[in-house]
Amino acid sequence: MTYSVAILGASGYTGAELVRLIATHPGLEVRALSGDRKAGMAMSEVYPHLRHLDLPPLQKIEEIDFDGVDLCFCALPHATSQAVIAELPRSVKVVDLSADFRLRDPVEYEKWYGKPHSAPELQKEAVYGLTEFYRDEIRGARLVAGTGCNAATGLYSLLPLIRAGVIDLDDIILDMKVGVSGAGRSLKENLLHAELSESWFPYSVGGKHRHLGEFDQEFSKAAGRKVEVQFTPTLLPANRGILAATYVRGDAAEIHATMQAAYGDEPFFAVLPMGEVPAAKHVRASNFVHIGVVKERAAGRATVYATLDNLTKGSSGQAIQNANLMLGLPETEGLMLAPVYP
Repeated sequence: MTYSVAILGASGYTGAELVRLIATHPGLEVRALSGDRKAGMAMSEVYPHLRHLDLPPLQKIEEIDFDGVDLCFCALPHATSQAVIAELPRSVKVVDLSADFRLRDPVEYEKWYGKPHSAPELQKEAVYGLTEFYRDEIRGARLVAGTGCNAATGLYSLLPLIRAGVIDLDDIILDMKVGVSGAGRSLKENLLHAELSESWFPYSVGGKHRHLGEFDQEFSKAAGRKVEVQFTPTLLPANRGILAATYVRGDAAEIHATMQAAYGDEPFFAVLPMGEVPAAKHVRASNFVHIGVVKERAAGRATVYATLDNLTKGSSGQAIQNANLMLGLPETEGLMLAPVYP
């Protein structure tokens, strides 16, 4: 059976990535595309690399006929999905790629995003979209909130260890290197080629990064008590990809064994041999995650390395993985494409 989907915000990077992946997905077909500022344009005009596909033109959201649409991907800017999703027919399942429904507590949402949530009833029904940890809930959900790409990388690095109690919860440092596409497609001065090229810099430091809200929520839930990590993201002059180095206190062999137990049967994960480290290029444009564990020379210390593609496993690939579950399709359907190399 083939399901019809709409992609709202198809003119952004995650929207284009959804189109690329769905093009080879046997169970999904694109019924409608929105891109308000580019309404009336063909997708091939906005993204020439997709010109080989037969796609509907971009429309304004209010022009889309949702009759016959089974599932909607919302790849809209933060703080805009709330109002849009509230107006969608209840018969349409929704995977939201923005931050609007990631935080369960409305107080926490306002704290991190600076304004009250406009759809608190929808927020209550949203399921957090970290697939490997919320698989059963996602299957029965009408609304799934995709994680942040940085958040997914950090959560995959630490959740199994926190659940198993094999690390010191008060001594966690998360250092993350991220590609520039994670900042979206809108024009920003600090993302111009002349500003970013041949340079890299930390951003949202000192506990200000919004993905800390997701870390606080998920780590504390896993531990059964408050857990706060130190987090520094660094922007690199690379188009896509994330690599996290997480510094923890614990036995490296036990940490490695815990990761193997957690991810050994997961189709999109590879836990590397002890001491081997992953590279962002090895998962580029794929839905795969590579994890490595290294024993440090200081007694009782280890580093966990994790890498994923921010646009695929960190966003659009994760969204399709969740949509597969929601629609009763095989979870890996359309997502087993090998990484692009070199």
